[in-house]
Amino acid sequence: MLWSRRFDGLDALVAERGNALLATAVLLAGGRAAGEDLLQAALERLMRSWGRVREDRERYLRRTMYHLAVDQWRSRRRRAEVFITYEPPGASDGTDALDLRDAMRRALAQLSPRQRTVLVLRYWEQLTEAETAEALGCSVGTVKSTASRGLARLRELTANRDLELTREHTSNGTGR
Repeated sequence: MLWSRRFDGLDALVAERGNALLATAVLLAGGRAAGEDLLQAALERLMRSWGRVREDRERYLRRTMYHLAVDQWRSRRRRAEVFITYEPPGASDGTDALDLRDAMRRALAQLSPRQRTVLVLRYWEQLTEAETAEALGCSVGTVKSTASRGLARLRELTANRDLELTREHTSNGTGR
């Protein structure tokens, strides 16, 4: 009872926006488990600041996630990141959209944390270059150059996939 009065509105925020917040966190962090950890850390910070945060708490939570993601790639102590490329096979529904989404998620995971963060903010969160620069505490030029390099790397990573899909399509007799 005391908890619910102290953090009035937190349950509603998580119930209404939790999935969207988790999706953003997963993209920022590069994986499901890391995304859950990122969102959890942001929620902890929100709860510590609950009484002081009177404006849009979702906005505060998102900005906290962005800053935590930035802190990870700005950290002087660089730790090697290991991304698992194998996922257990699941039931496939055969749609190209799911294959494309999975390929994009995997390609994003191969980018540097900085590039991934900039691309998620610009294209997933649909922030402007200026808003992205403000959220990350860097210049607009840095956002532009990082986004450009990140998009170029994504093109490299997905070019081979497109070629493989084209080969599969024509070998199955479904292409021209």
